[in-house]
Amino acid sequence: MSPNVPKTPPRQIRIGDTWYDFDAAAKAMGTERAAVIRELIDWYIREPGAKLPSRPDRAVVEAARAERKAAS
Repeated sequence: MSPNVPKTPPRQIRIGDTWYDFDAAAKAMGTERAAVIRELIDWYIREPGAKLPSRPDRAVVEAARAERKAAS
C-alpha cells in the first residue's frame, strides 16, 4: 500500500479557536474542514456550478464550543 501523498501542498492560515467549532460543524455535516473550504473558495471565485455548502444547525456549534470551554 502506498503512503498518503496529497496532490497539493498544505496551506497555512491563522483562524483562532473557531477552527475547532468549524471542525465539529463540518463533521456534523458528514464532511471535513478542507472540503468545506474548497467549496467556499470555488463559490467565491465563481467556478461554474459551484454552490455554497450546507450549514449545520447553530446548536452544533454552540455544543462544540461549550464542550471545549468545559475541557479547559
